[in-house]
Parts: sequence; C-alpha cells; structure tokens
Amino acid sequence: MTTSLTVTSKWSKLQVGAPATAREPSERLKRSFDVAAAAAMFLMFLPLFGLICFILLTQGRPLMIRHRRVGRGGATFPCLKFRTMVVDSDAVLQRHLASDPAAREEWEASRKLKNDPRVTALGRVLRKTSIDELPQLLNVLRGEMSLVGPRPIVPAEVIHYGIHIERYHEVRPGLTGAWQISGRSDVSYEQRVALDCAYVAERSFRRDLGILVKTVPAVLKSKGSY
Repeated sequence: MTTSLTVTSKWSKLQVGAPATAREPSERLKRSFDVAAAAAMFLMFLPLFGLICFILLTQGRPLMIRHRRVGRGGATFPCLKFRTMVVDSDAVLQRHLASDPAAREEWEASRKLKNDPRVTALGRVLRKTSIDELPQLLNVLRGEMSLVGPRPIVPAEVIHYGIHIERYHEVRPGLTGAWQISGRSDVSYEQRVALDCAYVAERSFRRDLGILVKTVPAVLKSKGSY
C-alpha cells in the first residue's frame, strides 16, 4: 500500500515528513503528568474495573487480553484490554473472511469490521463506550504508553507507515490521540497514518491537553467506535 503523508484540509496542511519542531514537550513534564493523571483515573475507575471483571468471570477467562503492540523505539509490549471477543476469535475471523469477500476487503483496508462476528454482546457495550481500553492505564503507569499519542499498532501494521514508521517510534503510543478525536474507525488507515505523523511533528504539552479535553465528547458520541 502506498501512503501519501501530506495531511490536507480536514486535518492539517503539514508535511508530516518534516523535522520535529522545537515545540516538543518536556519529556519529564509529560511523563509526570501521565503518571499522576493515570493513577488518579485508575483509582476513580477501580469500582468499575471490579464490576467488569466480575461479569467477565461469569463468561469465562481470560478477563483481559494482552496484544503485542509496537511502542517507543520499535519495542513491542503487551497492550491490555478487557476481553470483548469470543475465546476462539482467530478461527471465527478466518472463517468469516473466507466466506465474505466484502468483509475481507473491509478488513484489509482498515483492520476493522463494523459487523465483527467475534465481538460478544458485552464486548459491544465496552467498545462503544471505550471502557474496554481502561486497562491501558496500567500500560501508562508502567511507562509503555502515554495518555496522548498515536494509537499502538500491531507489528503487521508497520507496513502502512512506510519510511515514516521512524516518526511513530519517536513517542510512546497513547490511550487517546488525534485519531480518536477525528472519527476513529470512520477514518481511513491512510488518514490515520497522516494524523499520527502530524501529531509527532507538532506535538506539545498544550496540544496534549487539548486532545484530552476533546476526547470526552468524542467518547460520548461514540463516533467510529466498533
């Protein structure tokens, strides 16, 4: 796939291949904020964590899944999520893609399916509200992720970034970011790559705060979440 990484009109007119600017946030400030905010959020949502774990426990294990994702410097790490799929999800996906050419085309274009047969009824609720991603607060506390940054990708998605993957490697992946406040799965993968690279090139602590504020209405609207 050839990806054009000039962000236009709706997102920005930044050439995302340009060098990072002098407005880069202080890593120490960003990390201190991440730890303090993630710890506070984890404590605030602890009762919800307990409730979800109890419900999932009645449906079988595992309660959480650990996806290998690409992080800062290209190192992989276990990205945590509440389980939202059936236990044999890989086999279900392969059977579905083999029998439905339209679904296979959708999957190859975005690595997402609007009508995913693997997702459970509870999983749809967790995904719609983004609650399935709350365990990633632990990834933030462990230093594998940041509150704001490009969404963590699986190794197979690296090819979509081409030579610009080095820009992605400059920062920790985020619990939220430019992609989440721009439509999430309704945004094409090409546009997602451009958004990620533009964020890294223009990143600042002030911009991070703006993305965090915009994340709240984006989550409430549930646009592009499936």
